[in-house]
Amino acid sequence: MSANEMAFVKICIFALALAVGLTATLAQEKRIGFRGSNSQFRVGPGHPPSQRHLPPRDRDPVQEASVVPKSKQTAAEREYEPTEECPEPNGFYPDSKQCDKYYACLDGVPTERLCADGMVFNDYTPIEEKCDLPYNIDCMKRTKLQTPQPSLHCPRKNGYFGHEKPGICDKFYFCVDGQFNMITCPAGLVFNPKTGICGWPDQVGVTGCKSEDIFQFECPKVNESIAVTHPRYADPEDCQFFYVCVNGDLPRRNGCKLGQVFDEDKETCDWARKVPDCADWYKDRLTDKELDELENPKPKTTTTKRPARVRGQLRRKPQPKRVEPEEEKEEES
Repeated sequence: MSANEMAFVKICIFALALAVGLTATLAQEKRIGFRGSNSQFRVGPGHPPSQRHLPPRDRDPVQEASVVPKSKQTAAEREYEPTEECPEPNGFYPDSKQCDKYYACLDGVPTERLCADGMVFNDYTPIEEKCDLPYNIDCMKRTKLQTPQPSLHCPRKNGYFGHEKPGICDKFYFCVDGQFNMITCPAGLVFNPKTGICGWPDQVGVTGCKSEDIFQFECPKVNESIAVTHPRYADPEDCQFFYVCVNGDLPRRNGCKLGQVFDEDKETCDWARKVPDCADWYKDRLTDKELDELENPKPKTTTTKRPARVRGQLRRKPQPKRVEPEEEKEEES
């Protein structure tokens, strides 16, 4: 075969290989959806691998599940006329007069519902059905309530209620389904029926439970310069307690921790054995050993922890012991 014929054969083989390669490339692009400027699923090189062969997501499926487009709303929903019970076709809405009554609205049809006795409807959001304690809800415009279902110590089946006996101000009842549990306020506080929690007597304002009714103590008259410092005075009957006179005239009872008494000279709490007038206050309640342990607590034992090994750090390998050859040992011996 001549040189010209050999060159012609090489050109034919190269052209055939080029044609086969181009055909395979086009077939692959068609298979994965890349068709030049007409590509259906073009995604830029900045997308992660999991999205390169996926169509771009223009809509949020979560939002579509919760919000119905106006075009897909029924004619009844588009033409809905609000009513007193159902301002919107769906949701939970309060009664206009009774605070523990509400309506569950479905497609504009109301179903009357009632909270448990002692609870009222929480109207903060129409998408949640919730009853709550009266202290947390404004019922000034919806003052009516269902007929009470009283039981022992519980004027209603649920809620917080003061003690029945006048003058017992620091105890109240927590009622659940008509069953009561009596709770005592911390020392110096009284139950506030308006908030359902304990508070200072001068802030509660309940008849028979004011500061002058609760405490056998009156703040001494002082000038304005001393009054603004809220002076402290020892409780005349209990060494562990003292009174803070707010603005010089409102007494509030406070206490020292166990083992301590109020030192009127220093106007602060100190260990009983350091205050002469109250040195024996805990004599019948705590032993000398217990007082010593309170005054001088044992230091807490702290254990030293091994430093944490840095992740990826190699543990140091022990060095192998050097073994001397037997011949050298024999020579030495």
